[in-house]
Amino acid sequence: MQMDVLRCKTPEMVHREIWVHLLAYNLLRTVMAVAASEAGIEPREVSFKGAKQAVTAFAPKIEAARPADRPALIDALLAVVAYHRVGDRPGRWEPRARKRRPKPGARLNQTRAVAKLPPNRRKWY
Repeated sequence: MQMDVLRCKTPEMVHREIWVHLLAYNLLRTVMAVAASEAGIEPREVSFKGAKQAVTAFAPKIEAARPADRPALIDALLAVVAYHRVGDRPGRWEPRARKRRPKPGARLNQTRAVAKLPPNRRKWY
């Protein structure tokens, strides 16, 4: 859900951004739970990534549809979400390692104004 890097600058906006991500996550999990209950399967059997892609694909169509047509589109969305299932993975374990690769540039460990001073420029350029 692209929350690995927060993009806001002020603490208030970072707080809001975290809340928005939590809201989106909970809404997606709710859609997954409703789709699973209508399909008669466990919610953990529904793919999170598949549900996210389905909701992203259906959102503009549901928004543009007439109010009378929306229930049919929502039912189709729930059917598509329930269709994307997680396979049986016995004995699965996840290693505790970082997946993100380090960036090629150096880290900025001081203020930008100090880093732009002539003695420090050779580190960056």
